[in-house]
Amino acid sequence: MEALLPVLKRHPGPSVLAFSLFFRVAHRLLQRLPLPKVVKQDDLRSWKWRNLSVSMVHSLLTGTWAVICVVVWPETLSNIYSYHTPLSYLLICVSTGYFVQDAGDIIMTGHARGSWEFLLHHALVIWCFLYVLYTQLYVAGAVIALFVEVNSVTLHLRLMLKLAGAQLSSVYHINKLANLFTYITFRLSTQFYLTWYIIHNYSWLDHGGYFLISLMVMNIMILTYFYRLLRADFFPRSNSYVGQNGVHNNNSKKFLVD
Repeated sequence: MEALLPVLKRHPGPSVLAFSLFFRVAHRLLQRLPLPKVVKQDDLRSWKWRNLSVSMVHSLLTGTWAVICVVVWPETLSNIYSYHTPLSYLLICVSTGYFVQDAGDIIMTGHARGSWEFLLHHALVIWCFLYVLYTQLYVAGAVIALFVEVNSVTLHLRLMLKLAGAQLSSVYHINKLANLFTYITFRLSTQFYLTWYIIHNYSWLDHGGYFLISLMVMNIMILTYFYRLLRADFFPRSNSYVGQNGVHNNNSKKFLVD
């Protein structure tokens, strides 16, 4: 790891592209797995299922990785601006590669128009993470931001169960409660902590204004999605088809902040 870190820091752009290729290979391998019959019958559902499968791999990997980084190195929480370890820097390289790959998949498969909110989120994350990688600042903040991937595990499972038509299963109902808990604990709390840190230390942080604006945009997105999530899972208005993001009458992927 100590030998790898200087290479990553000297060439962050190519490193991100290499990890993007890794997730593209994972995408190809996951395509070989069998699809549920109800998913296989529709091209849009098939694409969503495969896309979510790669997202699940990313969430399981980076969410666990981020939590371990904070547990092993608690200074990550208190020194967001300048603290980082070789493993935390590598984590941001890996995660940025995923977001680049996923944005490319959405655009190249012709789903950009229906997933513009998702692409907006990806653009914000990629830009922030590339700044982190090139300046080696805010690495700890990026690690904390990846806490949201813990929630993304239950969120992706929820959406995959919906695609498979398993909304009435016991697994779905258990996951629904777990998803609500992780959304509040790992997504909302993480975003608000980072927002508070930027505001509290704004006077001396480099490019604090850009990060604050980016966080505020993401905060609006996750609060909007939280409202949609509550409405779809706990206060449903009808029995009409609910799309991948829990919004009625919409067949696009929409944004899933991950």
